[in-house]
Formats: sequence, C-alpha cells, structure tokens
Amino acid sequence: MRVHLGSDHAGFELKNHLAEHLAKAGYEVVDHGPAVFDAADDYPPFCLRAAEAAAGDADGLGIVVGGSGNGEQIAANKVKGVRAALAWSTETARLAREHNNANVVGIGARMHPVEDAVAFAETFLSTPYSGEERHTRRIEMLSDYESTGVLPPLPSSAPPSPAPSSAPPSSAPPSPAPPSSVPAES
Repeated sequence: MRVHLGSDHAGFELKNHLAEHLAKAGYEVVDHGPAVFDAADDYPPFCLRAAEAAAGDADGLGIVVGGSGNGEQIAANKVKGVRAALAWSTETARLAREHNNANVVGIGARMHPVEDAVAFAETFLSTPYSGEERHTRRIEMLSDYESTGVLPPLPSSAPPSPAPSSAPPSSAPPSPAPPSSVPAES
C-alpha cells in the first residue's frame, strides 16, 4: 500500500519519523513535503498534494501532520474525493476507516507522544472499511453532495426546515442615506 504524507513545520519531524517507520514496515511511502524544515512554511501546499494523491490512488491512503492536525485535515477535506478524519486516539483512527472509509487521516504532532501518533497511523492504515450498508449510504450522500451541491432529503422524522428568506444574506453594512436636497441654513 502507498502512503502519501504531507505536513508543515510543526509536523515535519513526525512526518519524517512516520516515513521511515512505515517504509521499514513495508509501505511504499510518498513524501509530498516539506523536504526541509522551514519554521515559516504553510501546510496547504504540502497537505493538498498529499490529499490529491491519496484521492487519486485506489491503492493508497494519506496522512497529514501538523501541530494540532486540524488545519491539515481541513485542507485535505477541500480536495474532491477526500474523506479526512482527525485522529486523537487509536479508536478514532480505527473508526475513521471502519465507519467513514476515510482515505486521509490528520494527526497533531504537538498533541501526542510519537509512540501514540505512530499507533494512530498504524491503526488507520491497517483497518479496512466495514462496508456496512448504513455507512455506505452515508458516504454516498456526502459524495453526491460533493458532486452536485444538492442537499440530501431530510428523513420523515426530521422537523420541517425553515422557509428560506427571500432576501439574500448580506454581510455589508447598510448604505448611507442619500444626500438631502434641502439647502443648508446659512
């Protein structure tokens, strides 16, 4: 199995540790960067590349690493076809694969000891998707929404949705009043 890795400066050391550990374990590791430590780098260029590669690789998964893993997981989820989950335990790593068929996992290097982070990665990579109908149905709803932008129908047990407002939402401040045509007193 191929494992696509990406990080930022905060996840750089853990990413490198994972690359070495996973290669020794027999995984084909593809490191999408960074190649060198830069305390001012940004995660999107590296994590988006790792996520794109994972989404396009039927035989691969992705791991994105940062300080908390939050931004890296958010970046990965911007890539069409990615289902990225943030792991903070072996249980969340297992459930990400088993129930959500996640193809990318985010790990926070500053949040966990290296041994725990390695365990999250190993659990994620070794756990198969359950294929249960209820999980597949939910994933298909998300995939359909991602492709079409159309919300899935509400179940009959859900309360009715509020009627959409006829006025478009506005975040701009109100326009100033037009100037008065009354002449100023002298």
